[in-house]
Amino acid sequence: MVFNWFRRKFGGSGEEPSPPAETPTAAPSAESPQSTTESTASPSILNWAKTALQSIQARQQSESAATIETIETAEETQETPPADDAPVPVSIESEKPPVAEPAPVQPVVEAEPVDSSLVLDEGFLWSAEVLAAQGRRPEEVDIEEITWLQRLRQGLGKTRRGLVHQLRAIVGQGPLSRDAVEEIEMLLLQSDVGVKATDQIIAALQTKIRQETLPADQAIAYLKEILRDILDRPFEAGYRRDFAPKKGTLNIWLIAGVNGVGKTTTIGKLAHIATQSGYRCLIAAADTFRAAATEQVKIWGQRSDVEVIANPGKNTDPAAVVFDAIGAAQARGTELLLVDTAGRLQNKANLMEELKKIRRIIDKKAGDAQIESLLVLDATLGQNGLRQAQVFAEAAQLTGVILTKLDGTAKGGVALAVVQELGLPIRFIGAGEGIKDLRPFSSFEFVEALLSSEVEVAA
Repeated sequence: MVFNWFRRKFGGSGEEPSPPAETPTAAPSAESPQSTTESTASPSILNWAKTALQSIQARQQSESAATIETIETAEETQETPPADDAPVPVSIESEKPPVAEPAPVQPVVEAEPVDSSLVLDEGFLWSAEVLAAQGRRPEEVDIEEITWLQRLRQGLGKTRRGLVHQLRAIVGQGPLSRDAVEEIEMLLLQSDVGVKATDQIIAALQTKIRQETLPADQAIAYLKEILRDILDRPFEAGYRRDFAPKKGTLNIWLIAGVNGVGKTTTIGKLAHIATQSGYRCLIAAADTFRAAATEQVKIWGQRSDVEVIANPGKNTDPAAVVFDAIGAAQARGTELLLVDTAGRLQNKANLMEELKKIRRIIDKKAGDAQIESLLVLDATLGQNGLRQAQVFAEAAQLTGVILTKLDGTAKGGVALAVVQELGLPIRFIGAGEGIKDLRPFSSFEFVEALLSSEVEVAA
């Protein structure tokens, strides 16, 4: 059964809109997701988590049984060799026994073992509460969602230790005072939240504390609300929340970013998400000027089982590669074409011209395609990454941002700065080097992981 990561659901055509993860509904528990052990989890969340765990295990058992049945059927359909004493037909013309055709070799299919290590530990319960708070049903949850949320929470650990632990200490001293607000302002700036976003957060907090006193729990809850509002603001400007390739038609995603931010790696991970979600995918290696870029994207294409369209020559025209890739995609009924674009900033004018030329080729050869232009930013670069983004924003007609390497920085607050400074929505985030360590962005999940309890979740 295919789990569509873009829609966060099993099966289906992928066209039905799903409840946006950024707009959580009422959680089964009235409390915010802070329970991390079975003894402290509310009964409703505990029951929700148990049901989800049972559903996942039942699904794994069903898939394992179906695989075993496929293996047995394949074995039964193999031709049985004739017995030694059976008569061998002889040709009248040659009077020689015919050469027997070898039996077709059946593919070896191995059954996936049922994961017996799934337990209701603190990580599972925290992830379950986050999913339940978004209105998800237990039977809809995939095990990869659980593990991803744990990985995200762990990846934001450095930011949490640098920001949230001190923040909790400040608000835990009692109602917020002027001095406490100034300390919070300093912490936000140190976490690379950015001046504009910090000013907005502080202004909202000051307005709130003038109206009422805020105990620690209420202060954290209100801060979460402020952060989600900032991250979701681009949707008020016209960007759509529902970000997924349209089934049954060609979608072209241009992936931009300077060299070194993980652009090519991100393309491989996007291809993996697409194929695992049931989309027919293709990659265009149009970063033709960087040494070994084509070879690198081909390696990721093999890992994600996606073909790469490339030109074997050196320093070839990127637009020509895109032209060939569009033709191949149209001929094969491809639903998602990922284009690796040049990432050089040494000559801004040439970069802009290359990106504009690619857009002209797309508009001319695939005018009906659904086009997105996504910028890859390295979270560890902080404000420097934002200055790079402004260069691409002028040429690439950006529609979203992919934020990578969140697991290697104490400046995870840059996500807020990205949205505030660029006015673009974050579409995907990466928190690791593995092929499954890039997932669609949810402001609710991000903020909950950023401001979660101090207990670290094991990988």
